[in-house]
Amino acid sequence: MAAGSTLIAGSAMADPDTSSGKTRRPRPTIVLVHGAFTDASSWHGVIGRLQDAGYTVIAPANPLRDLTSDSAYIAAVVKSVKGPVVLAGHSYGGAVITNAAREADNVTGLVYLAAFAPDEGESPGSISADYPETPIGQSLAPLPLPDGTADLLIAPDKFHHVFAQDIPAADAARLASAQRPIAEAAFGGKTGEPAWKSLPSWFLVATEDHAIHPDAQRDMAERAHAKKTVKVASGHAVSLSHPGKVAALIRTAAKQARDS
Repeated sequence: MAAGSTLIAGSAMADPDTSSGKTRRPRPTIVLVHGAFTDASSWHGVIGRLQDAGYTVIAPANPLRDLTSDSAYIAAVVKSVKGPVVLAGHSYGGAVITNAAREADNVTGLVYLAAFAPDEGESPGSISADYPETPIGQSLAPLPLPDGTADLLIAPDKFHHVFAQDIPAADAARLASAQRPIAEAAFGGKTGEPAWKSLPSWFLVATEDHAIHPDAQRDMAERAHAKKTVKVASGHAVSLSHPGKVAALIRTAAKQARDS
């Protein structure tokens, strides 16, 4: 797994609306925000499908240090884009886009993919605490740091079951070796006014998820009044195991946000 960010460009030209004789708004740029324990390379299968469909895609490296600063960084990426943006987040990346979109007025829609969509005052940690039976809670390995804080990793021998049980074990072992840690404090970062209250949202619920409980995902989609919720029989790493279904939902969101 390559560290860092991935940027892949497609076409963002305006499409002529031949039925009305008018020019439609340009296609939105898709910004993909990864979550904890992975990096932007987790989007490769999704990026290829979106690029083939003519979308410009940016997959920045989420710093995974602190919800406030991570959200500010992603907001800066989004504000650098000319034209509309659809923000998609996986896992902790959902909490990031929930906050980042408030700071970038060119965001037209939010896509949550097996992701946190916290309400004001909530954190990823507080949502997870309501589901103590979720396997990831017993699978985290703290890494103490010199400043007294800690990073979190998934214990390598538990990574396959917790994070990516529906990809081959050998592939999961390589992902476990290259996983990116997240600062423990990031999971406790509280959300401000959530962007999903003012922007349309789309949700993918991973029904076999061992990291974010599927019931939590369904509840978050319902309270956000998602325009569309799809259920996929997948573990947490849905962008790796079902990139086609992920890309299809993002394309739906991009089209509906563009036409609204």
